[in-house]
Formats: sequence, C-alpha cells, structure tokens
Amino acid sequence: RWFGYLTDQVTRRGVHKSVAALEKDVMDWITHWNANPRPFVWKKTAEEILDSLARYIERISGAEH
Repeated sequence: RWFGYLTDQVTRRGVHKSVAALEKDVMDWITHWNANPRPFVWKKTAEEILDSLARYIERISGAEH
C-alpha cells in the first residue's frame, strides 16, 4: 500500500518535466515520509477483504468476459 500512496501523492498529482525532476520529487516525498512515519491502519478484517476479493473474482470470471 505504501507504493500506492506514493503513486497517488507524487506521480498522479505532479507535473514532471524530466526524469530527474520526477526522481527529485520522489526522493523529497520519501524524505518527508521518513521524517514523520506512520503505520497503515487496516479498516477491514482479513475475512472481509477475502470475501470482497472472492465476490470480485466471481463477478469478473463470468461468461460475458
């Protein structure tokens, strides 16, 4: 999930004119994150997550796909 958060915060919201600018923004974000790290708190139980995943798999494995 940490990489997803990085992606949402830096690459999708930012405008980078070069690879070097992107690298700098990523490193700045990581430095800021590491200065004030916080754990991720799961909102669902493992059972709720697995049930949701099972419903999704059933929905996408139908004959119409």
